[in-house]
Amino acid sequence: MNLAAATNENLAHTSNVLIYSSMAVYTIAFFAHIAEWVFGSRSKVGRTAAALTGAGAVGASSAKIQVQVAQKGGATAVLDRPKIITRSAAGSRDVPDGPGAAGGTFKGDLWGRIAVSMTVLAFLVQTGGVVARALSVQRAPWGNMYEFSITFSTVAVAAYLILLALKKNVRWMGLLLVTTVLLDLGIATTVLYTSSDQLVPALHSYWLWIHVSTAIICGAVFYIGAVGTLLYLFRDSYESKLANGVEPGSFARSVLSRLPAAATLDKFSYRVNAAVFPLWTFTIIAGAIWAGDAWGRYWGWDPKEVWSFITWVAYACYLHARATAGWKGRKAAYLALIAFGCWLFNYYGVNIFVTGKHSYAGV
Repeated sequence: MNLAAATNENLAHTSNVLIYSSMAVYTIAFFAHIAEWVFGSRSKVGRTAAALTGAGAVGASSAKIQVQVAQKGGATAVLDRPKIITRSAAGSRDVPDGPGAAGGTFKGDLWGRIAVSMTVLAFLVQTGGVVARALSVQRAPWGNMYEFSITFSTVAVAAYLILLALKKNVRWMGLLLVTTVLLDLGIATTVLYTSSDQLVPALHSYWLWIHVSTAIICGAVFYIGAVGTLLYLFRDSYESKLANGVEPGSFARSVLSRLPAAATLDKFSYRVNAAVFPLWTFTIIAGAIWAGDAWGRYWGWDPKEVWSFITWVAYACYLHARATAGWKGRKAAYLALIAFGCWLFNYYGVNIFVTGKHSYAGV
């Protein structure tokens, strides 16, 4: 074995060690997020006290403030405090956001900060594993499903951490994110794992960096949007029960009450999906150009091409529905989840179960 081959083998081993190490750290973050939700849950007495305190505060804020205004005639004026309107979509309930996973408690917030810190550490270790894999194969680290999976989850966590760094209120998705990342890495290291190898001839192109990288980014951001949409459906059901005078169950009172308002989650998901949709359009166009380069035709109704287009149509329908009065809310949310389901099938189903020119999953 020559020196270069030995170096590549060592780098591949290092990559595997780093990926498994990141899984261990993600597991710590997973339990820390669970502790955040558990310790952030107030007792029935605590919730009642908080509700009474909140009601008193609202009553005080809405009371009139009499301000003596010196005027020439010595008259006084009474000014009303401006009414505070919570954000909500047109025609929806005016409901404020919940206190978050930490529940507004010190102990819950402490565990939440530990969970985020562990997530950052795991992300850095996982990024090192992806980079080591790239160095071991001396190419872009997404030539098969194993490499795509470890890179996809890395980008998904990066998107989440960027939102946190921008002071966005997204810590509520931390537990679900870490859980799915662990599932993704578990499937990648057991079912999808492929030894370091060179690309099939069709993938030897600079378009690999352009087309596949944008596909990974789109998938990661679509995933963030899908999480928001799924939680929106749960939160919307919880708010509907409250509006109809129905007493929610213990799970709803403990968990769903701490999520952002349904209108907030709906707006978050829409903005995320709308922001990345143009990039998905570019991804399909870039793939067509690459196909023309590699196979001499821009479009051949290959299963991967067909399902990429179906995914594009599904998200286009969702975005259009969100702008149509009769399809806002839950109907549009169902479309968003169907669209993400199309993306998942395009990745797992087409690569594993369907034969085509894109059948290079390596499993």
